[in-house]
Amino acid sequence: MNNNTYVVIMAGGIGSRFWPFSRTNYPKQFHDVLGIGETMLQMTMKRFEQICPVENIFIVTNKDYEQLVKEQLPQLSDNQILLEPVGRNTAPCIAYASYKIAQINPNANLIVAPSDHVVLKQEAFNQVINTALEAAAADDVLITLGITPSRPDTGYGYIQFIADGDQPIKKVKTFTEKPNLELAQMFLNSGDFVWNSGIFIWSVNSILNAFRQHLSEISEIFEEGNTQYNTDQESNFIVKAYSHCRNISIDYGIMEKVDNVYVVLADIGWSDLGTWNSLYTISNKDEQANVIDGDVMLYDTKNCIIKTPKNRLVVVQGLEGYIIAEHDNVLMICKLEEEQKVKDFTADAKYKKGQNYI
Repeated sequence: MNNNTYVVIMAGGIGSRFWPFSRTNYPKQFHDVLGIGETMLQMTMKRFEQICPVENIFIVTNKDYEQLVKEQLPQLSDNQILLEPVGRNTAPCIAYASYKIAQINPNANLIVAPSDHVVLKQEAFNQVINTALEAAAADDVLITLGITPSRPDTGYGYIQFIADGDQPIKKVKTFTEKPNLELAQMFLNSGDFVWNSGIFIWSVNSILNAFRQHLSEISEIFEEGNTQYNTDQESNFIVKAYSHCRNISIDYGIMEKVDNVYVVLADIGWSDLGTWNSLYTISNKDEQANVIDGDVMLYDTKNCIIKTPKNRLVVVQGLEGYIIAEHDNVLMICKLEEEQKVKDFTADAKYKKGQNYI
């Protein structure tokens, strides 16, 4: 392990596309989504404990989730849990962590990753990350992991790379955010597009330079805290800083604008588990292609995903291709192929029924 390697795990989202399982007060990263006895956050933490020392791993989350993080990751110190007063997307989140870590170690190399991804091939993941870290330490480059697409998915961002023989790190040509189905199919057929995994690797100096050049207003906000990070004054400073930050993603604010972006092609058994369909795709299925997590009796039912409380018997008859999900005070039944409507359901539930249902 290299002591200059640091990991930033982003754990502040609410996972609204995974409703009703993922809720505002208890988002999916704190759930045992796969039914294996570990939450998504714990799985992510364990994944990176093979990459760097535990004391070099930082969690960025909403202040409302502080206790959840402490309960699930008791090995972390308070200084390793960065609390956002309000969500402002990934650019301020990454800026906060980067400026804080730069004060600890100005030679740091950073891995930035979401807390709710699945990686099934740990050894391959370790190799890909180490390849990217070596490149990031040697040059002023911003690197992302690219996943070979298996279908024309409209829920992912796509990266077009410049083919360069067998070189593991390839220059990025274009970014495209969540294309329509026709464009996604063209990307799939071309062979020179990969999914943007949302996992980034760079030196702390490279990312701070990129902030100064392309998101200067965010850079100026967080530079003011250089004497307050890792002190008792940090939390008060962050409340003030976030009140001045706009909502902007790292992809839009930096990655789509700089010319030193590279991608490492990664066959790591990756899924972002952002939707019910993604969970269905990676999960074990019965002989009728059903994914079952609960006390369930099925009759003439196939191609469904059913996730219900263990203390409730659920009987399903005659359904094909449905999501049947119950958590807390909400039961949702929705066609799997129309899962994009989940965001409409959550909006309507909030408007018509109140905050308790989201």
